[in-house]
Order: sequence, then C-alpha cells, then structure tokens
Amino acid sequence: MSTAPNLPVPPHRPDESHPLRTIREIRASLPQDQARHFDAELADTDIDALPAMLHRWATLGTDGFLDFLLSTPFEGLEFGSRSYDEADPE
Repeated sequence: MSTAPNLPVPPHRPDESHPLRTIREIRASLPQDQARHFDAELADTDIDALPAMLHRWATLGTDGFLDFLLSTPFEGLEFGSRSYDEADPE
C-alpha cells in the first residue's frame, strides 16, 4: 500500500532506459525535503507497486525543474505591489 495518490504513470518504453538506475541514485538526485517523502513512500509501497513508484520519483529527480528554478528564480516577476492596490476605492 502506498501513501501517495494514484497519479498516472507516464508511458514507459522498454528501449528507453532511465538515467537513474538505482534507488540510491534516485534518492541522491532529490532535494533533502523530497528525499524524506521518498523514504516514507518507499517504506509504505507494496512490492507490486514499486516499479511505478520508482519510475515516478526517477522522473521527478531528472526533470530539470529544480535547476530551472535555481538558474533564474525570479526573472520577470515584480514584487511589492498587488493588483488591488491600484484599484479605485469606491
């Protein structure tokens, strides 16, 4: 039994090997806070559900999203005002 929601697993082609091949590699690729979630889910996941769970976490570990956020985290965003600050008071 897994504590994770039943999310759809992306289609997997047998000829497409994933760059992360071991549980240790998957865990090492995750930020520390996500690694704790990974450990908890791994401990509670049924053996039959392990392939889908590991594939999902391996995808999260290599999707490049964290690198994207760290490269230009606030580019193009303006801070300090809210849209309702400019509204005319009635």
